Amino acid sequence: MSGGSLAIGELGRQTATRVETIRYYERIGLLPAPARTAGNYRAYGPEHLNRLSFIRRSRDLGFSLDQVRALLDLADERARSCEAVDAIARDHLAEIDRKIADLRALRRELGNMISQCRQGTVAECRIIDALSPGVSQKKRRN
Repeated sequence: MSGGSLAIGELGRQTATRVETIRYYERIGLLPAPARTAGNYRAYGPEHLNRLSFIRRSRDLGFSLDQVRALLDLADERARSCEAVDAIARDHLAEIDRKIADLRALRRELGNMISQCRQGTVAECRIIDALSPGVSQKKRRN
């Protein structure tokens, strides 16, 4: 490509984004459709590179596509207060904290199950027993 434009593959390489993902972002409106060459190839410019880099970094930080869309809309309004951006980031951080708490509880539960392991047979396995409460209840009734 000429004139500083990038083919989709090069845009993908520079942003570590798969071609299918770039096309998806175009379809859902996160990335504007690029100009086309005479041969009908996509020709991405520096604005696409910057926007896709923003999207990738946001996704790497775990922001949802809706949050990325909102952040992009806010980024386009340079004179606006960043209060709305802060609110999105705070909400996301709170969600991350909730997920961390859930993972810690999950880790404790799994650790407890493993600590009860007696290294016997599968028929006596506490982990299998804990994962199959219907089976263990049936065994107890018989």
